Amino acid sequence: MSIDKLKVTKALTKVIDPQSGQDIITMNMVQMVQVEGNDVNFSIELPSLNYPHKSDLNFACMAAVQELYPEANVNVHMAARTPQSQQPTNPLAHIRNVIAVASGKGGVGKSTVAVNLALGLQQLGAKVGVLDADLYGPSIPTMLGLQGQRPKVQNVYNQPKILPLEAYGMPVISIGFIVEPEQAVVLRGPRLSGVIKQFFNDTIWPPLDYLIVDLPPGTGDIQLTLVQTVPVTGAVMVTTPQEVAVVDAVKAMNMFLLPNVNVPILGVVENMAWFTPKELPDHKYLLFGEGGGKKLAKMAQSVLLGQVPIVQGIREGGDSGMPAVLGDEAITKDAFMQLAQNVARQVAIRNEMLEPTQIVKMQS
Repeated sequence: MSIDKLKVTKALTKVIDPQSGQDIITMNMVQMVQVEGNDVNFSIELPSLNYPHKSDLNFACMAAVQELYPEANVNVHMAARTPQSQQPTNPLAHIRNVIAVASGKGGVGKSTVAVNLALGLQQLGAKVGVLDADLYGPSIPTMLGLQGQRPKVQNVYNQPKILPLEAYGMPVISIGFIVEPEQAVVLRGPRLSGVIKQFFNDTIWPPLDYLIVDLPPGTGDIQLTLVQTVPVTGAVMVTTPQEVAVVDAVKAMNMFLLPNVNVPILGVVENMAWFTPKELPDHKYLLFGEGGGKKLAKMAQSVLLGQVPIVQGIREGGDSGMPAVLGDEAITKDAFMQLAQNVARQVAIRNEMLEPTQIVKMQS
């Protein structure tokens, strides 16, 4: 029986990359598959030739092919993807865009924006995941109705990997799934960084168009760990119209714009832009003033992605685990869907006009 090159490639989808938890075909690790008689030759691209699971991958590839073609002589060539001196390896190469949702201070509705943005992008047809990086105040489990659930662990080559939970078809990870709701999270710099790295490196994320990262307010270890772990496509800044929120948001925004960080600002979301009673949908009460979102967008040399009103349904949706963008209240649904459309457009423009963001190298 002749050996079919396409069937060999399909057989290699059974081989799992230890780093991402995805198969090596999805991760584009297999190169130059050649078949000559019973000889099957191909290359596996590794982060480095010192890769600890090199031998495991070699035997797994041989077993996968020989399960289909027992007579095959399988030769696997291991090659380093990049020289050691170049950029750190991206652990999420199968995720097209990592979007940070950030704010200068707490209480501006950043998590609400992150969740509804993620679900809005999903409704536009994208594959989306949510990573709750707000370790001190994880709100995502409540907002997505996942309270009390625990993620499972899967062993990949004897290395434990976290399987994210799922809400509305989206993979989700949060420290709120690991600690009890009333438990105080007391972590300092290195421990904070360790948890965030584990959420990226040791979680089996499926291939995604967008991974929405809900950051804690301000600037700190978690923000720095993020940009040192994965290339961030861009940041969405959340503020309210009032001056005090804008002043703090500028500081958070400027961290992303530091020369050695260089994460583009996709735009600004002005949350709580006005109050609209359900009974008076045409009325706007400017409780927190106006103009803050436009002012911040101008400082960022970016755009105002959307203005979200204060509506009782948004609060109710967050508390009940049914985010407002999934509801049937036109005011809120339209606001968040417009936001999702604008973010998708800005990401496309950013990727067309700018070079990919690089992982920030650690300074020794």
